[in-house]
Amino acid sequence: MSIRIWFGCLAAATIIGVAAHGQSSSPGPSAAKQPPAAAAGAASSGSGAAAGDLNLTPPALVDKTPKGQLKNPYKDTDAAIVAAGKTVYFGSGCNGCHGGSGGGGMCPPLINDVWVYGGDDDTLFRLVTLGSDALQAKGYMRTGMEHVVGPMPPMGAIVPTADALWKVITFVRSNYDGAAKCKFGCPEEAPPPSGS
Repeated sequence: MSIRIWFGCLAAATIIGVAAHGQSSSPGPSAAKQPPAAAAGAASSGSGAAAGDLNLTPPALVDKTPKGQLKNPYKDTDAAIVAAGKTVYFGSGCNGCHGGSGGGGMCPPLINDVWVYGGDDDTLFRLVTLGSDALQAKGYMRTGMEHVVGPMPPMGAIVPTADALWKVITFVRSNYDGAAKCKFGCPEEAPPPSGS
């Protein structure tokens, strides 16, 4: 059995298990919920997100937002947001593949400076929501490689709201330990001069 098929089966089993767990328990971690006043405050912080957008499902926000315009309303220095993101990260099963702090496991680490599709907010939100196969179908290309290369399953149906997904991304960024210049995606390297 090829490794890609094996990872695909494992990802599907993980999604089914997490979805079944979510149906048999409470609708989601209470830390992921945010009072309307707090959501409005996050939206008015200049992030480009409207307050109502934070309550949309991740797929709904991806569908309504043009490529390149999704921006995280949270900073990874906000301890309460980071803690809420950690709760959603564990509650959604992200740790099963990427490890407890995002340092990797059977899937790539999330906290180093290798961004497989890009490290900007928009790309990360779409990757987690759609999964790697659907992201590639929309024209995204791999820009980096890791030693572990399995498909990212679409988690947009598992993470309950765009707000919760932004908090997960904030938690992951708070654990980043790569080169500072690459925290939000590594700058493109200039091509070598012609004739060299």
